[in-house]
Amino acid sequence: MKYSGLTTLFIGLFFGYGVASARMVVKADSLELPASLSLPSLPDTLPAASVPLGNRHDYPEEKSDFPMWKGPFGPTWDSISAPYPDEVEWLRQAKFGFWVHFGPQAVGECGDWYARRLYQRDYPAYEAHLKKYGHPSQAGYKDVLRTWNPDKLDPAAYTRLFYEAGARYLFILGVHHDNYDLWNSRYQPWNSVNIGPHRDLLGEWATAIRRQGMHFGITFHHEYSWWWWQTAFECDSTGPYAGVPYDGRLVYESARGKWWEPYPLQWLYGISLREYKTMDEFVNRPEEGIFARHRDYARWYTTQWALRIEDAIEKYDPDFIYTDGNTLQPFCGIRTGTGTKSDAAQRVIASYYNRAVKKHGEIDVFSIVKFHPAGRRGIVTTFENTFPKEIKRDQMWIGEVPVGDWFYTEGIDYNATSVVRYLLECVSRDGNCAVNIPIRPDGSLDEACVDMLREIGDWTRINGCGIYGSRAWRVWGESPMTPATKLQRGKLGNRQAEIPFTTGDFRFTLGADSAVYAYCMKVPHDRELLVIRSLGQDAGRVDSVSLLGCDMPVEWRQTRDALIIRCPAGMDRYRITATFRVEVRE
Repeated sequence: MKYSGLTTLFIGLFFGYGVASARMVVKADSLELPASLSLPSLPDTLPAASVPLGNRHDYPEEKSDFPMWKGPFGPTWDSISAPYPDEVEWLRQAKFGFWVHFGPQAVGECGDWYARRLYQRDYPAYEAHLKKYGHPSQAGYKDVLRTWNPDKLDPAAYTRLFYEAGARYLFILGVHHDNYDLWNSRYQPWNSVNIGPHRDLLGEWATAIRRQGMHFGITFHHEYSWWWWQTAFECDSTGPYAGVPYDGRLVYESARGKWWEPYPLQWLYGISLREYKTMDEFVNRPEEGIFARHRDYARWYTTQWALRIEDAIEKYDPDFIYTDGNTLQPFCGIRTGTGTKSDAAQRVIASYYNRAVKKHGEIDVFSIVKFHPAGRRGIVTTFENTFPKEIKRDQMWIGEVPVGDWFYTEGIDYNATSVVRYLLECVSRDGNCAVNIPIRPDGSLDEACVDMLREIGDWTRINGCGIYGSRAWRVWGESPMTPATKLQRGKLGNRQAEIPFTTGDFRFTLGADSAVYAYCMKVPHDRELLVIRSLGQDAGRVDSVSLLGCDMPVEWRQTRDALIIRCPAGMDRYRITATFRVEVRE
């Protein structure tokens, strides 16, 4: 029997999404969220680049007052850290996950930031949009949303595929910088139930993941939508449409009789902030500062930002939440946090943790704040497209990287070797790993992508015992080269798979069973002699050595300087790595 998205969501809510993952869910008082949120009065729009940004040092951090769960956690970083345990055990056990960074921006088939760049003539997204929809003065991103229909998206089938590939948790995109919520959002009418597919996509994923017995988090990227969308208020500077404003202008025009009349465009594109200097000039982010003439709007914006997160938490009970950005915290007046200073993020996170205490009886959730400094508990950080140089134990962290790009693009190199190598670079340094799997605009997967996932699954079934529940060993690896050969930073593809590792390159983990796992980064030949210098007698006495996936005994001897292994016959059965389990008595 097939269920509609709404029916599936009801079933998931009725059973608390907790059956498959055995999470304890206790009935508790609900958080009383406001029924709606109204836009404040706005000042008149001034000419572009006529107003300087306010100095962020002249403005105190605004204290939010939206509802929050009460409990031991308060809305400050110190109060979040103090009651929090050292780490969440399930994340240590899970280790390997996939990113589902999927939404309507996949339509451009030109990678990340399509919604912003379709209004910028220097980017491929502009030309792609012209071909599919027409000029953005007439058909902009709102029209992409109206027609987007990922009818081939099957969260249940994909979740099973991801699990079989070895993933034990998933990142699910809740809202990207495009400001479009992928659930039945209470505070954002521009959502996937009202406009586009008419499906609660987040609800479908949550139900499928819980049934598979996996963990998941919801990612929120809408902190800086208000300045990210400023390109929609511009126009072509040359060509036949020179001077004709893009469809962001419609924010200030009557919507009577238009298809978007029930859905005010201000809630999608925001408002024009081009009066502030540098708004038309920046590439990735504006200069630091405060939108000083829009303080009331900033308070509304941060409140709506927070309530959307709280709405998703109440509906789907995620195992973690994630806020995007490149600063120490959201809304700090600098970099991606430009525009205002607010404690909205601290308040959301404290409420989320207090809710876990009430609902689950323990702190089994966490929050990801990218670039948050070490030294405080309760916050997990990430390394995007890279990993630390050395072992990092001072805070939990996740390496995050896409195969190809964050949204679908043409010409992706699907290579299992690059994924496994990135995983090993992360776990050997005491981290976790989450790899984005590109999904086509219609919700389907490329056949080569499915093949890649199956190959990754073949590898994890043999080698996963040194991954799940592991910790960093004494050293992350060794190499015959100086500096050591390691993966290059960047999005995954053939480039990482072609790095010339040798049979002298190893990555190490300390498994949950206390054995050392030595991953040889190039599969050796039959009877080849391997020398592992990190496992000489100074590392402790080696009691046994075995080759994962092989029933034959392994010849080995330990000297003062190294562990020397003679590979057995049949090494051609291995792909990507050969992994040795070494019992060491320290």
